[in-house]
Amino acid sequence: MKKLITLTLLSVTLFSCNQKQEADIIVKNAKVYTVNNDFASVESFAIKDGKFLAVGTTEEIEQKYNATNIVDAKGDAVYPGFIDGHCHFYRFGLQLQKVDVTGTSSYEEVLQKLVDFQKEKNVSFITGRGWDQNDWEVKEFPTKEKLDSIFPNIPVAITRVDGHAMLVNQKAMDIAGITETSTVEGGEFIKENGKLTGVLIDNAMDFIKTPTPSKKEQIQALKEAEKINFSYGLTTVVDAGLDKETIELIDSLQQAGEIKIRVYAMVSATQPNLDYYIKKGIIKTDRLNVRSFKVYGDGALGSRGAAMKKPYSDRDNHFGALIFSPERYKEIAKQIADSEYQMNTHAIGDSANYLMLKTYQDVLNGQTDRRWRIEHAQIVDQPDFDLFKNVIPSIQPTHATSDMYWAEDRVGKERIKGGYAFKKLLNVYGKVALGTDYPVEKVSPFLTFYAAVARKDLNNYPENGYQMENALTREETLKGMTIWNAYANFEENEKGSIEVGKMADFIILNQDIMNVDIHKVPTSKVTATYVNGEKVH
Repeated sequence: MKKLITLTLLSVTLFSCNQKQEADIIVKNAKVYTVNNDFASVESFAIKDGKFLAVGTTEEIEQKYNATNIVDAKGDAVYPGFIDGHCHFYRFGLQLQKVDVTGTSSYEEVLQKLVDFQKEKNVSFITGRGWDQNDWEVKEFPTKEKLDSIFPNIPVAITRVDGHAMLVNQKAMDIAGITETSTVEGGEFIKENGKLTGVLIDNAMDFIKTPTPSKKEQIQALKEAEKINFSYGLTTVVDAGLDKETIELIDSLQQAGEIKIRVYAMVSATQPNLDYYIKKGIIKTDRLNVRSFKVYGDGALGSRGAAMKKPYSDRDNHFGALIFSPERYKEIAKQIADSEYQMNTHAIGDSANYLMLKTYQDVLNGQTDRRWRIEHAQIVDQPDFDLFKNVIPSIQPTHATSDMYWAEDRVGKERIKGGYAFKKLLNVYGKVALGTDYPVEKVSPFLTFYAAVARKDLNNYPENGYQMENALTREETLKGMTIWNAYANFEENEKGSIEVGKMADFIILNQDIMNVDIHKVPTSKVTATYVNGEKVH
């Protein structure tokens, strides 16, 4: 009897040891970049309840876990889901419903696209985005005369690619009440010989009230934007400037399972928004995180709205402009500093960067882990880089390769040395948050990766790279698109790497961007995108 009991216990013990744990998904035979602290690579992982359950070799995972859904990657590269550290997700979706004049090579081409759009859509107010006079043979701002002749009775408002200038026709100005005597703080009504040209800079654009999209159009915009983002392996987006209504719409769609992308929301820092969200406190769900404010420090370099310490090199006695007064920025910063919220400020010119960095320093008063950010940090005066020791640089690598053709003309040979200085910013803070700023640039994170590492455009220009002393390594770039972006969002413990306990957001690519010829990176394709272990693309 004792022998029988002993054998029975032994068999139970052996059965228990050999019994496998159930997982929902197993991914095997992959080259998995975990992006953990050791930047380790593994072959396999198991997922349970939307989180990574185990990582290791294919043999280790298969010995310990069962799953009905087994994904054989067949040697393909697997990465944490990409995070776009600064984009305009909702605005991009809306733009898909408007005239797209991105990439046009002349003002005439812009006009033709408007004509074609109106023939097809027949709208009562034509709106669009994407023109850039720097891409045209005549690199001057357009004027409204041709627009007026084509559309004398229909208002037209088309925004420059950077969102900091707008071309409107006379009809739109008449509706807005804009005249030659109109003035605005933090912006400009461009004139020639005392006459309005139709180009409005920064705050002057606020005079134009374009039609508000319907609820149906808003939902369509979010869903279409999500589909495109998932196709590029983006599982979290940082939307830089949302209002309360849009945030609540995103939340409701996420809660209903209508959209599944994760959103880190920067709330547009109007006074009503500041008062409302600071009183309400941080809002956090599995897919939505509302804990930051987006502030505009200045305009854009391309439209000469960026605030510079000294005049522009290509326009006499012109310094650009701050959007608000220094006193107002300090008021905003103090209000945010007294809350748990993060302050993220758009700063392009060296004057705007200096002012905002000093404002942060003054109001934070020694707090070291507030993770306040400067968005863009495009032109920084050499003595001011040290001010980034306690401030996250949130940068967009494709801006360097888009702007390199004309940026030096704007600021001169000396100041451009502090421009698009990704490596220098990384060396000061220790991390960088990488994004695209789409729809200013394209959505593809592979272009971000290529621009950061190669510092070239898609035509292999310049041959030796643009200011290569500020190129990032592939490892630094991948971290900037994953774990460092998660850190900049206070989410490094839940996403940004493939580690046990973290959300199972990951992507499978058709080529290994860490090893393939760098010039092939822009052609990379996402074969699968997973959010919470669910295949969404």
